[in-house]
Amino acid sequence: MPEVNFPGPEGRLEGRYHPQPDNDSPIALILQPHPQFGGTMNNKVVYNLYYGMHGLGFSVMRFNFRGVGRSQGEFDGGIGELSDAASALDYLQEMNPNARQCWVVGFSFGAWIGMQLLMRRPEISGFVSVAPPANMYDFSFLAPCPSSGLVLNGSVDRVAPPDDVVKLVTKLKTQKGITITHTVMDGANHFFDKQMDEMVKHVTDYVGERVMPPPIDLDDI
Repeated sequence: MPEVNFPGPEGRLEGRYHPQPDNDSPIALILQPHPQFGGTMNNKVVYNLYYGMHGLGFSVMRFNFRGVGRSQGEFDGGIGELSDAASALDYLQEMNPNARQCWVVGFSFGAWIGMQLLMRRPEISGFVSVAPPANMYDFSFLAPCPSSGLVLNGSVDRVAPPDDVVKLVTKLKTQKGITITHTVMDGANHFFDKQMDEMVKHVTDYVGERVMPPPIDLDDI
């Protein structure tokens, strides 16, 4: 799990990058929860999603937003963090210029940032939003949402209440040309403390069904 440092809008950003041996492997950027509430790239949800996506064959990257860990800068209310995420995706794409798919996976605050990044980067082919805080942040920019994806949350989440997530999903499902899959995990809280493995399995099962298989080499037939 190599440590990486890459340039961000306000200085150096600290990350972890775990590549695959195949140069056309899909890529996934995993985004952390809120920096001002203890969120880092080492959050347990982020950590487990990172390895879950790597297990599917993705080259994966997670990183600390500005002002977290050894990342330079200061918290910027989401505006600067979106720029940080764009810089991280740039770096990931530079490392994987032949990637056949690009995904963004965000948890909590990171889900909000990830959905904004989705709107700005047409090359993103799929998304996963885990416990999106629809009660705290405006998701109305998703008009229309440009890609199909998975929204997953817990039934007893007190940070991002389920009713607010349902309203977000209901709105997204009215849009044509995409498919929004919504999974509610019974008994799970915001951090999936007792259902971590089950949560990761839901995500990897969904993504695994959508990831394009590598092209067949006719010489191997």
